[in-house]
Amino acid sequence: MRKVVLLLGAAVMLQQAPPPTEVYLASAGRDVAPSITSAVDISNNPGYDNQPSFTPDGRAILFTSNRDGKQTDIYRYDIATKAIAQITRTPESEYSPIVTPDGRTFSVIRVEADGTQRLWRFDLDGSNPRVVFENVKPVGYHAWIDATHVAMFILGANGQPATLQIGDTATGGATTIESRIGRALQIRPGVRTLTFVVKPASGPWLIKEWDPATKQARTICETLEGSEDLAWDPVFHDGRLLMAKGSKIFRWDAASGWREEGDFAASGIDRITRLAVSPDPRAGSANRLAFVAEPRRQ
Repeated sequence: MRKVVLLLGAAVMLQQAPPPTEVYLASAGRDVAPSITSAVDISNNPGYDNQPSFTPDGRAILFTSNRDGKQTDIYRYDIATKAIAQITRTPESEYSPIVTPDGRTFSVIRVEADGTQRLWRFDLDGSNPRVVFENVKPVGYHAWIDATHVAMFILGANGQPATLQIGDTATGGATTIESRIGRALQIRPGVRTLTFVVKPASGPWLIKEWDPATKQARTICETLEGSEDLAWDPVFHDGRLLMAKGSKIFRWDAASGWREEGDFAASGIDRITRLAVSPDPRAGSANRLAFVAEPRRQ
């Protein structure tokens, strides 16, 4: 059976194709989690679909998809029309699309012809690809802190743990600030701090928050056991985190800790992973949650 190169977890490896995953979209009211119990499959593709992110206006979702059985490209889903458009058409694989802070480009993790993983950016129409950091590699995941600083999950070499590095596009360099991190890198709405998961050699996994102004990190809470994907609810700048476990969505706040807020089991959805919440609905868009999951096997 043919082998393919895929970005999975914390490494690029040659292996059999992963289980099919879909990108789902759920609508909600002002308070995201309590009303989310059903979702629509928006990727609608038998292969690999992953890593959704909302455009800044909340009207579309960029995501990664493998639709020819060869490599992944970036696609755009328009929420109003339900139309899907292919954005990149390259022989390389692109992952984890995010619109950059200037609003004129989007960035991706690109697996180049020789297997090198670096951060690249494209114009919004998928043209004009160019590398962001020439010598920072291998990059697994990323999140923009501001127009010139980006947080990157850097894969460890020779069995070493992954590190969190902050890249500066003005200098082309990157500084390591944490080790043993998970794949989820999220910017907290309103305050623009960086949220990430740390996986200690022993003990529970922790959610931490790094302040780019003070260069200091603090622990927010423990993750749900075995879960590492998270998102902030942008309506509540005082701190409402979302995580998933199985078919369920959980919410955390400082007053009550983690509590279950929605279960998608009735929709035939299982093993929810990546989460993305639309921009603050007070900016004019409805409140929505996008996530990745495996359709439940019959």
